[in-house]
Amino acid sequence: MKSENKHIVVVGSINTDMTVKSGKLPRPGETVLGGVFFKNQGGKGANQAVAAARLGASVRMIAKVGKDAFGEESVASLAREGIDTAGILTDAEHPSGIAMILVDDRGENMISVASGANLALTPEELGAVEEIIRSAGIVLMQLEIPMPVIEYVARMAKQHGATVILNPAPAPKQQLPPELLAHVDILIPNQTEAELISGTAVNDYESAAAAAGKIGQMGVRTVIITMGAHGVFVYDSESGNSEIIVAKRVKATDTTAAGDCFCGALSVALNEGRPLNEALDFANRAAAISVTRRGAQPSLPYLHEMSTR
Repeated sequence: MKSENKHIVVVGSINTDMTVKSGKLPRPGETVLGGVFFKNQGGKGANQAVAAARLGASVRMIAKVGKDAFGEESVASLAREGIDTAGILTDAEHPSGIAMILVDDRGENMISVASGANLALTPEELGAVEEIIRSAGIVLMQLEIPMPVIEYVARMAKQHGATVILNPAPAPKQQLPPELLAHVDILIPNQTEAELISGTAVNDYESAAAAAGKIGQMGVRTVIITMGAHGVFVYDSESGNSEIIVAKRVKATDTTAAGDCFCGALSVALNEGRPLNEALDFANRAAAISVTRRGAQPSLPYLHEMSTR
């Protein structure tokens, strides 16, 4: 999967996160007082782009924001991170994406997203940014943008020799198209997402192996199931080999962007030509740092912090 250290191109969502941290998460109909409010940049695509950029990669992003203050702030923030924002389109009709996040004292969270311009991105608009995709060593995507866009980019990326990584989050409401999975080199679901894709509940390593095997039969070469505190289950469909990567033990403050951090960090290490096992260790260490901090992008570590962990 060596990509000769080309660009990492992230195709995905950009949101503004409105976060309230309280002692507990409210039940339906309940109001919880005493929360602390934070406003940060977010969106799975933007989070993963920032994670990769802070860890030393050359990152370019393709996305869509509204023609509003939230969109302007988001693009300016990404540019300050050193990310090439030339592929970010502006929509005058739809507002920028917003995420409402509730976090409790244990670091667990609930998230509701108003996608806005993220869902207005179309395959027809991607002709103008094809050069960005051609420049990619790795193309990293998630499911907060329209499925036709994801399929189009995956197909184009493979035509130009890029490694395609898909983080199927948030959990898909329907089966992923076989045509898409045929163009995905690495799929990174969590337990819930792996169950929805494979039809097999993932509760432990044995069931993770069964789910990964089914996903591998759908055409994906490498399946990486993230299992929170239980670590990561990795399956290679070509060799049939599997491996368990033990999670780093830390006290979690906020798990909001842990998965995004993992995906961005893994992309960086693979783009540098590191073997998969080294890339997974690097991604695990980055994610372990992120859960000790509040917020999405504010939690993402820089490269110099990795050497001290």
